[in-house]
Amino acid sequence: MTTAATSGAVMEKGYTGKMLSVDLTSGEVTVERPPESLYRQYLGGYGIGARMLWDRVPAGAAPLGPENMLGMFAGLLTGTPLFGQRWQVVCKSPLTGGWGDANCGGDFGGVLKLAGWDGIMFFGKATTPKYLLIEGDKVELRDATDQWGTGAIENETFLKARHGKRASVANIGQAGESLSLISGVCNDHGRLAARSGVGAVMGSKNLKAVVAVAERKIISQTPETIKLLRENLDDFVKPLKDFFHTFGTTGITTGSALNGDSPVKNWGGVGLVDFAEGAQAINGMSVIKGLMEKSYGCWHCPVACGAESVESKNEKYPYPHHTHRPEYEAMGAFGTMNLMADPDALIYANHLCNEYGFDVISAGGAISMAIECYQQGIITKEDTDGLELNWRSDEAVIGFLKMMATRQNIAGVFADGVKVAGEKIGRGADKFAMHIGGQELPMHDPKLQPEYYTTYKLDPTPGRHTQYEGNKRLGKVPPAPKDFKDYANRGEHHKAASEFMHVVNSGGMCQFIMMMANTAKMPEWFNAVTGWDMDIDEMMVVGERIANLRMAYEVREGGNPRARAVPTRVTGETTEATHAGPLQGVKLDTETLELDFLKACDWDAKTTKPSRAKLESVGLPEVAAALHR
Repeated sequence: MTTAATSGAVMEKGYTGKMLSVDLTSGEVTVERPPESLYRQYLGGYGIGARMLWDRVPAGAAPLGPENMLGMFAGLLTGTPLFGQRWQVVCKSPLTGGWGDANCGGDFGGVLKLAGWDGIMFFGKATTPKYLLIEGDKVELRDATDQWGTGAIENETFLKARHGKRASVANIGQAGESLSLISGVCNDHGRLAARSGVGAVMGSKNLKAVVAVAERKIISQTPETIKLLRENLDDFVKPLKDFFHTFGTTGITTGSALNGDSPVKNWGGVGLVDFAEGAQAINGMSVIKGLMEKSYGCWHCPVACGAESVESKNEKYPYPHHTHRPEYEAMGAFGTMNLMADPDALIYANHLCNEYGFDVISAGGAISMAIECYQQGIITKEDTDGLELNWRSDEAVIGFLKMMATRQNIAGVFADGVKVAGEKIGRGADKFAMHIGGQELPMHDPKLQPEYYTTYKLDPTPGRHTQYEGNKRLGKVPPAPKDFKDYANRGEHHKAASEFMHVVNSGGMCQFIMMMANTAKMPEWFNAVTGWDMDIDEMMVVGERIANLRMAYEVREGGNPRARAVPTRVTGETTEATHAGPLQGVKLDTETLELDFLKACDWDAKTTKPSRAKLESVGLPEVAAALHR
């Protein structure tokens, strides 16, 4: 239905209608003008990315080969006044072998749109390091040989000095250059599109950076959209907004460590037993007091849940002025997982990951595995150049992280993630590799939130906590059982909740803002900057279409999420992490959770292949024909 905010023609749309295709092998840059139907069917971000990856990357392409696509796509609302801050990187994942994407905040998505482009697709491989410079319609590849080997933050500072304060930079650090499978793409001095190994794909193409220079300030900033923005800001859940503005996601660290949400000691410990005092030492206030200087927000964010530091006063952990405050996942992956309780050490570890370009979840998980392997005698001081790997040792964690960046000794094996480390080390090391489908697991235990289990195992991007959000205000997500130990009848709820997140991500919206906003009004936001008459039912079909295309791609590339192994510590089959505390005795009914979700999605119970009828019903008949030959 058409709302008052969208009646009449929209003179300037929220999308530019232009994308770039860059052949790094030949150096040719092509302008593409997708039809409006593409935006209405997929919005933007990894929605459009899914369509491009399916259409343009041949089946069986090598993830680190020239045929793979590295796509950078801004969300539909990114660059507009209406809650669009985020952008995504899309590729065939070298970490999992199938569908890959990574979500990012910061300023690059907004600036890319303001420079006139909805997305960039890179193919081929440059013979020498390059960076892409975008100044409006002027687009050129430039030499980056002198930048190769620099950290992501250092390189961004260099490029901004060269191209001016209106420039935004997306780039890789040393981890991406060395093709680390747990490397990401960085922007805004430490915001990372971190997962799926997207940084390695960028490095494999000899692409150091993309620089976009904004030509204007905001898209579709009309009196009508400003009025709509103000009305919706008034409808935010204010206590939640205030909490996130004050503490960011760091504010949940202590509670999550103690209530069973955060994994401990490589998923083999219990917060109340192993980290009770440490958890209190890294609460939200401890990380703010005397360490943070000012609040930080991604591009035009109305919440500003980040913060930037003072210059470190700790000589052991010399993070610079304006270092980003760690988010919850970094606090959990380095703090709770490795029993680190020094806020300075955690800020420094987070800074190093941003400079090197490491995914903090994967890096923290890899170090936890290394410590456990060391404790079990599987690796020794000879393997670590004398570094003792012990729990609660900040020096061990920081030292091993630095060695991962330079691929020194056995740390170089862990720079490709825990699955590779388990396979290469042998001697039973794989028992301590906490991953699903090759991807290290996030800092949320599914025994406390069962939908996370199904997401971690069955989403095309395994081990991904951001693909589920049971939003109540939307009005289209059926409620889940209140008892977290009740595993039946969660499928329809989970299907709708995950499809909602595809809309959020492809729209360029932040998950945390959507927790605060009245999401039932999302179609109004899309319509206000496009002139469409999309209603909430059509919007949810967009999410369903994206869900099915992502899964179709995963299956086409030989993936079968149903066959993925899940560590028994995660499910509760083994009791190391459930011998005490809030999750004592909890064991997931994995079969019920998986089958209920697959049935709701109409995906095959053995192969996860979307049915022909489902693909056709969401407007993907050509995908159905290719998948059901």
